[in-house]
Amino acid sequence: MVERVKATEAALELIDLLKEKHGPVMFHQSGGCCDGSSPMCFPEGEFLVGDQDVLLGEIGGSKFYMHRSQFDYWSHTQLIIDVVDGRGGMFSLEGVEGKRFLTRSRPFSEEEMKELQGQEV
Repeated sequence: MVERVKATEAALELIDLLKEKHGPVMFHQSGGCCDGSSPMCFPEGEFLVGDQDVLLGEIGGSKFYMHRSQFDYWSHTQLIIDVVDGRGGMFSLEGVEGKRFLTRSRPFSEEEMKELQGQEV
């Protein structure tokens, strides 16, 4: 099964650390002007998901949502969540760790796109 979103080992390690400190977490990527297009990490349930948000999958056992307008733009790519040094969004949990989540991507192959057509988002 083709994954729409996955995480690097570094991101998975940071997710585990955040879950140890804060309990279950969730992700949302809005693409809005204030948050930029960085994935934001919140305690699970603290960010209210709306009817315009799409569940892309899970990373590190945590749900990853994206606003539909962003999904329409990124739907042809696999999102790869990574970690770099620095400060991200001010409300994202990883900021105090001196790290920030970063979205990388790669285009899906034709075969992957065919498989994804049967999946609901």
